[in-house]
Amino acid sequence: MIAVKRLLFCFSFIMTQHANAQFSVTFILDHFPGNHLSDTFFIAGNFNGWHPGSAQYSFPIKEDGSSTITLSLAAGPYEYKFTRGEWPKVETTPDGKNLANRSLNVDHDTTVRVAIVGWADDFNKDVFPKKGHTASPNVYIIDTAFYMPQLERERRIWIYLPAGYAASGKKYPVIYMHDGQNLFDEATAFAGEWGVDDFLDSLQAVGNKETIVVGIDNGHAKRMTEYNPYTYAQFGKGEGDHYVDFLVKTLKPFIDKNYRTLKGRPNTFIAGSSMGGLISLYAVLKYPKIFGGAGVFSPSFWTAPGIDSMVRSHAGSMDARLFFYAGGKEGNSMLVNQKRIINEIEQSSTSQVKEVVDPDAQHNEAAWRKHFPQFYEWVVLKK
Repeated sequence: MIAVKRLLFCFSFIMTQHANAQFSVTFILDHFPGNHLSDTFFIAGNFNGWHPGSAQYSFPIKEDGSSTITLSLAAGPYEYKFTRGEWPKVETTPDGKNLANRSLNVDHDTTVRVAIVGWADDFNKDVFPKKGHTASPNVYIIDTAFYMPQLERERRIWIYLPAGYAASGKKYPVIYMHDGQNLFDEATAFAGEWGVDDFLDSLQAVGNKETIVVGIDNGHAKRMTEYNPYTYAQFGKGEGDHYVDFLVKTLKPFIDKNYRTLKGRPNTFIAGSSMGGLISLYAVLKYPKIFGGAGVFSPSFWTAPGIDSMVRSHAGSMDARLFFYAGGKEGNSMLVNQKRIINEIEQSSTSQVKEVVDPDAQHNEAAWRKHFPQFYEWVVLKK
């Protein structure tokens, strides 16, 4: 028995050491369109919070025409794409369509050869037709430059109103959602839309509870700091506190004043993915009397060094319905971090938590679109 225990300990130690080992992964661009040779290329993936223009993950084209980058990565599955510094300049298929995330499982030093065949910003109306608008007639733009005094910048704000809103006289719950570009309209989404409006339209058809959704565009280069309340060296000083204050002190009062809303905590929700998942949970922790529920999709907890402390100190004041989602192919740390945060919440909060894990899902809008109905059922319909 002692020998067996020693053997099991040795096996566990070896596996732990393997999981913690860092492997060298070199990406070589064998082919890329020749019209942006003076630009800098970037790699973005679940190893850097999908930041499209992080200097640490940049690589210029050399004089000999080659372009490579070498990363040090722990063992595990990864997803990634190449950009020229921002998501509107992400790689595409040869005809300008969205390209699925590239994937790689790292368990040894390796070299990956890559061919980039198109850039999103090269496909304009003079060459290829733009993506058609898919937003429901129930989706409106409140303002293309809504002022955010806490951050001293402006942002486009969307709103989805139930089909019967104008004539009903009813008041409705409200969901505040981040990355507004990706919620309703394929023409503005950089990697596919969530189809929030399509889902809600279908609910109305069968008489289910109707809801207003407010979408706040992300700030492109500011996204990584606006959605993080903590300073993270790779991305810069966190602005998440100011962003959440904007939602609570500026945007929500405007929505409540100008639209028929159910203003109280049981009918006010927040949701987002990746960095948006992180800031959604933070918003409920900081303002437990404002938000009664959150959709925390694929949260980037690894970028938030203070989130565990925040949970431990504030979860006791929170009484919310929380929906956590993660895909099984989003990297080793995603499920581990999510499970840890859920355990901390359940130890000190009366909040009701539901966790959904899709073992075959990647870190993308298609997965979040698929699981949005489960969030809605749990948090809004309270089923």
